[in-house]
Amino acid sequence: MLGISFDTAEENRAFAEKHGYTFPLLCDTTRAVGLAYLACDDATESYARRFTYVIGPDGTIEQAIDTQDPGGQAAAMAAKL
Repeated sequence: MLGISFDTAEENRAFAEKHGYTFPLLCDTTRAVGLAYLACDDATESYARRFTYVIGPDGTIEQAIDTQDPGGQAAAMAAKL
C-alpha cells in the first residue's frame, strides 16, 4: 500500500508523522500521476480528488473507488486483499 499527493517530501513526511502512516507517501508535485489517473483535470490544481486504486500484479487497475473515508477505506481495502 502507498499514498500519493501533490505535496513535497517534507510536507508528506510531516503529514505521515502526524497521522501515524506506516506506508510510503509519494510526491506528485508536477501532477503527472494525478493527470494520468484522473485525480485532477489540469496541472494547476492545488488538490487531487481522492481515489483508492487496487492495481493488479500485471499493473492494470482492478478497482478505482471514489474515496469517501480516507482513513477507513484504505484499511478496508487492505483487509480484502
